[in-house]
Amino acid sequence: MLGTIDFSVQLRALRRLVGSLPRAGLLALAACIAMAGAAIAAALLIAPAPLSAQQGGASPEIRRTHMGVASCAGSTCHGHSVADGTPVRQDEVLRWQEESSPTGAHSRAYRVIREQRGQSIIRRMGLDDAGVRRECLGCHVAPGAAKLADGVDCEGCHGTSGGWLSTHYTVGASHARNVSQGMTDLVNPRVRANVCLDCHLSGDGQGQFIAHRIMAAGHPRVSFELDLFSALQAHHNEDADYVQRKGGKTNSMRMWSVGQAEAVKRSLTLFMQPALANEGLFPEFTFYDCHSCHRRIYDSDQAQVSALPNPGRPIPAGMPPYNDENMIMLLAAAKVAAPDLAAQFDARSKAFHAAMTRGRSETVQAAGALRQSADALSDRFAGTTFSRAQTFAMMETIASEAISARLTDYEGAVQSVMAVDTLLNGMVNQGMVSTAAAAGLRAQINQAYAAVREPNGFQPVAFRRALGGAVSSIRSLR
Repeated sequence: MLGTIDFSVQLRALRRLVGSLPRAGLLALAACIAMAGAAIAAALLIAPAPLSAQQGGASPEIRRTHMGVASCAGSTCHGHSVADGTPVRQDEVLRWQEESSPTGAHSRAYRVIREQRGQSIIRRMGLDDAGVRRECLGCHVAPGAAKLADGVDCEGCHGTSGGWLSTHYTVGASHARNVSQGMTDLVNPRVRANVCLDCHLSGDGQGQFIAHRIMAAGHPRVSFELDLFSALQAHHNEDADYVQRKGGKTNSMRMWSVGQAEAVKRSLTLFMQPALANEGLFPEFTFYDCHSCHRRIYDSDQAQVSALPNPGRPIPAGMPPYNDENMIMLLAAAKVAAPDLAAQFDARSKAFHAAMTRGRSETVQAAGALRQSADALSDRFAGTTFSRAQTFAMMETIASEAISARLTDYEGAVQSVMAVDTLLNGMVNQGMVSTAAAAGLRAQINQAYAAVREPNGFQPVAFRRALGGAVSSIRSLR
């Protein structure tokens, strides 16, 4: 797991995509990304989980052959010291190893287990060496890798390379052929999302589920935003050759929207499994909104209730709500890009929350219906180009009263400000908005970031004002 990030750091990291960020912030982010995965991970040699993305048409025996970083690191391949190769940069391994950047977080994934924070988590969980191997290595080391120190190596994301390593660079090679031979199709947003979700949110394979108890031991809490995580780990340039080979530049708006839908699907899929939904007598709290319970407690007669009513969660005050940060963002995207599906998704989301007040069987049934709606939205978004007008409309919808009224807790607020910045950056990448124009809005966007910088000081009403101000400024670009 490399992506359950400390949000005070994560937010600063997203700002660098359009603005700037001090080096200290990048170093902190890299450490947090690399830490994020120690959650109840799979055993080292376990095969990919059932929820993992498909890895192409090569035989299972060939796909299981993990070749290792050294097989990619030749000076005429991905291990060149100068980024001037054709058709790829050729310094991808060096960027994967970069010590001062989030792009190097994968390579540090195993190392952080042995550092102070990792060791503290291990002690609190009472893990011996066998326990660390069982609970941590499935996400801090690529499955099937023989060299632990490589952490999450090339094949951890691109797929074990036994079926395609020797041919993916030959004359006549194409991305489609590589995928048919076993390379993971990370260009496909649905495939990429499910590769990342296994360790950024949770999977149902052995040891992949990230329970509340590991966060209680000191691990960063889980959250997921596909386009942000992709940008932080990018080891390539999307130049003319990339566009030709991969069929176009990455559409960040599509990646963000599909990522939200797949995150909702994954969360509900895991919740529907009885063995994962409970921890002994207690519910498994990893599914619930952290800050709905982690609030300050005041026993004096001057105490003021800090919780606000949430129209998207028809449950009584005092009941822990399901973590719906991705549901809120998915509804905003649906209202713009799939209005014919939005009402059904909204109704099923509310029905899912309400079912929790009645019992497990009704809740699972409602979760299945909601998951079906999320899957339909994922399919729709995967085929949507997302125009300039649609992207502006999505940002305005996120800040609209219908959506912002649901931003009553920290998790949803964080997703919303990341979304606005991600969508704006996506328009810059697609040439829909100039870099200079976007940079001119940094002050307003930074105010929205500031409103969610400190989880314990989060104030929903103040945040909504800041978010609305940022979107109002962005509207001027239209």
